Amino acid sequence: MGFFGKSIIITGFALALAIRLASPAAAAATAFDGEWSVRIASSRSECGNGQTVSIGISNGQVRSSMVSASGRVADAGNISVTLASGLKKATGFGHLAGASGSGTWRGALCSGTWTASRN
Repeated sequence: MGFFGKSIIITGFALALAIRLASPAAAAATAFDGEWSVRIASSRSECGNGQTVSIGISNGQVRSSMVSASGRVADAGNISVTLASGLKKATGFGHLAGASGSGTWRGALCSGTWTASRN
């Protein structure tokens, strides 16, 4: 087998290995894709206790049509997100597993917890 034939085999092997290594990560990154309802709780009533926000996750990226949203869901379900509406802004951290999730959030003057369920 000449140099050209060996190069094709090596290139094919490298490509197959790259696809195999990339596929599980890509599948895990999209495992949480879809529409979610997030209930926000705080011990202070002036912080909007009980409000529900709809978010979407697409390719691991967080989005929302209700508020300005940015963030990411990692392969293992860890999530970090920033939500903003007008002058109000909050950052949240937590974990998604299956069709639910929970975590904490913090804003300028308020903080609390959140729970999520897949729609």
